[in-house]
Amino acid sequence: MTVETLTALAIFAFVSSATPGPNNLMLMASGANFGFLRTIPHMLGISVGFAVMVVLVGAGLVQIFDRFPVIYTILKIASVLYMLFLAWKIAHAAPVRKREDGGRPMTFLQAAAFQWVNPKAWAMALTAITVYVGDTGLGLLAVAAILFALVNLPSVTIWTVAGQQLQRVLTNPVRLRVFNWTMAVLLIVSLYPVLGL
Repeated sequence: MTVETLTALAIFAFVSSATPGPNNLMLMASGANFGFLRTIPHMLGISVGFAVMVVLVGAGLVQIFDRFPVIYTILKIASVLYMLFLAWKIAHAAPVRKREDGGRPMTFLQAAAFQWVNPKAWAMALTAITVYVGDTGLGLLAVAAILFALVNLPSVTIWTVAGQQLQRVLTNPVRLRVFNWTMAVLLIVSLYPVLGL
């Protein structure tokens, strides 16, 4: 991988990681509902989970999808259903004063596993592999995965901090409910460009 290709991949990783999508919207909602510290496992799960996804997709999963396209279609349907479920959970998150009783932030493993049903993550991984990495071997694939993880951490941090800062405004249960419903709707809307619905 040339320096130019690595630079282009880093720019792609930053732009695709920083723009709104399911992960970032859920982090903002988690930051607002649970705070920064309780959202750290969620943040790390996204970064590590996506890096693992890039390696596995590049190591041969793409060829399976090419050979059996129905698997990709099934994955898209499962992704949409799961995203609708997550949107419902965000919309119905407990008000601030009840937060101890209801709801928990996503765990590290849940966030890592979520990458496999996140349409934006699939689009990012497939683009990174087909456009920037190609069939160059596991070493360069690992470099791409590490690059994504390093670029992703500041991005997810910004979205979580933005959500945490909103806690000051969301002390009223009505405002929190409006925020959560807005995040839920945006999560659903984020499916549109990725799936081409």
